[in-house]
This record gives sequence, structure tokens and C-alpha cells, in this order.
Amino acid sequence: MDATNAATNAAKETAVYTHGHHESVLRSHRWRTVENSAAYLIGELRPGLSVLDVGCGPGTITADLAERVAPGGRVTAVDAAEDVLAQARAHVAERGLDDAVSFAVADVHALDFPDGSFDVVHAHQVLQHVGDPVRALREMRRVCRPGGVVAARDADYAAMTWYPATPGLDGWLDLYRRVARANGGEPDAGRRLRSWARRAGFTDVTSSATAWCFATPEETAWWSALWADRTKASSYADIAVRGGHATPADLEAAAQAWHAWGADPDAWFSVLNAEVLCRA
Repeated sequence: MDATNAATNAAKETAVYTHGHHESVLRSHRWRTVENSAAYLIGELRPGLSVLDVGCGPGTITADLAERVAPGGRVTAVDAAEDVLAQARAHVAERGLDDAVSFAVADVHALDFPDGSFDVVHAHQVLQHVGDPVRALREMRRVCRPGGVVAARDADYAAMTWYPATPGLDGWLDLYRRVARANGGEPDAGRRLRSWARRAGFTDVTSSATAWCFATPEETAWWSALWADRTKASSYADIAVRGGHATPADLEAAAQAWHAWGADPDAWFSVLNAEVLCRA
């Protein structure tokens, strides 16, 4: 293998996160709970289990997982970014769960844990951002004990739907999908989860889908504002401009389209999320 191909393969194996950890991104991440983002996993959780939470972000789901495996259980939360782990530690401490959760910086393509270390391995909205989701799932499978469960949930951007029809949002979605793919991810990950799991070697895979729905004036105002801010000010905005996918004026127009949609009294938005429970 020549040096160019080796460098390319190495890049593909590195976790990539298009959004970064701007406040507008964490605003949505802090809203996530086991109930609204991992309900498909609840039946597998019980006291005493060990859990690996991959891509834990600010730790709201992590803390919920720790409460559901107490007493006697333990959660190890990992993320590729040290700065967001500090926020997760603070959140876990606020909820009095310090003794039940440990943290580490990690790349899901190469987890620094022995084989069979955990009863449950969980990843929420992670696989759409990584360079090699099949390899990531293989690693999650490796660190899961025999008979344990690997659980993954990801959105599918092409399946997002909203009302009323807004041309500016059509343009936003097209741009987002192009930027995410140029950054090495797959924004339509949801529909691919089952296939990726099977390619990773799982033979017992249960697939399902659930949706987030934003339908009240308060919900649509919140959703539109965070996406308007994310479109203009997050790492995504920098990547879009540096990569030649959009100009700052294009991003401003997309942000204004979000604000206009969110202000409409008929506004409604749904995000389809696919899920897989994979028995190791």
C-alpha cells in the first residue's frame, strides 16, 4: 500500500463529527434522554449491568443509563472530544452519579477495552459521523460480552419531513447532506443500520424506528432557532464554507429560512430515527 492510500485509509478510520460542540449543538444534545432517544433499549437495562456509552456528548443519556442499571451497575462514557467530556462529568456530578460513571477519550474504531468488557454497548447519533461505521460496530461487538447487546440509533436526514413546504429548508437539507458526506459521514445512516450491523458480523439484529416530532409553537421555535444558529455558527458552518459548498450569505439565507419556518403557526417537523438491537 502506498503512502497516499495509507493516509486515506487512516482518515476514513478516524471518527469525524461534522457539527462540533457549539452551544447550538449542545442545546439539542442536552434535551436527549433515555426516554426520548433510547426507549428501544430500556427493556435490556437492569440493575448490575455494565454499560459502554459511545459518543456520550454532554452526558444526559449517560446519566439516565446509570440510573437504570443502579444499584450495582456501572457506565463507562467515552467521546472523541475531551471538552465535551468535561460537561458530561459536570452533569453526572449534578445528578449525584459520580461513583457510577467513568469517562475516557476514545475513538470508536479502536476502543481501548478488552474483549467482552460490557453487558451493553450503546451509541446514539454516532455512526452517521464516523469514517467506517462497519468497523465501529465490529469494535462495539468485540467489547460486548457474549449474550450482551449492542444498540445503535441514528437519524436519516433524507427522511426528515416538515410542513409547511419551505424552499429554503429544501436547500438547507441538500447542503447539509453534501457537507456531511464530504466530511466522511453518512447523513442517511438510519436506513443503513441493519445492513451495517450484518456486515459487522451480527446475525441476531432487531430493527425498529421511532421519530422525534416538534409540533407545538414552543417546540418549533426551539428547533428552528437551534438549527438556525447551528447553520451559521457551528463547525458545520466552517466546514461548509472552507469546503466550497456554501458562502456565508448562503448560510445566512438558510438560517433565515429556519426562522421563518419556525414562526409559522402551522409549523411541524419530524425526524425519523432508525434503531438496531444486536445480540453479541
